[in-house]
Amino acid sequence: MAERPATLISSEKVCFIIVKAREYMGKDVVTIPDPGSNASDDAMSSVLEDHTDDPSEVELADIIDSLNDDEKIDLVALAWLGRGDETADNWEKLRSDALTARHTASTAEYLMGMPMLPDYLEEALSQFGISCAEYEAGRL
Repeated sequence: MAERPATLISSEKVCFIIVKAREYMGKDVVTIPDPGSNASDDAMSSVLEDHTDDPSEVELADIIDSLNDDEKIDLVALAWLGRGDETADNWEKLRSDALTARHTASTAEYLMGMPMLPDYLEEALSQFGISCAEYEAGRL
């Protein structure tokens, strides 16, 4: 396990983003586009489907967009670390690469385009001995 680097985004924010990304990315394909019924009548199954007006997508994008530039750079670097682009020992290089690799899309669009984003972020945190289970239990 590598020594935890001086990151500019808190573990709490990363864990919150992981939770929100799992909500957003855990959606299933829409089976009945316009069921014409009340969601409570069909056991709320439509909440698990990826509708175009899905509030979890907007919420995740808003959370990422609300981060300051340093936090966005760290978040991208953490995603790359969890994806296996570098090792935790090369954190400064990852961060530097994230700084210079400004994407034409927003940071939210870029990160939300990674189908395994929550797994990548969770893996990156684990390389520094951080678990979101602690966040969920209110101890982080």
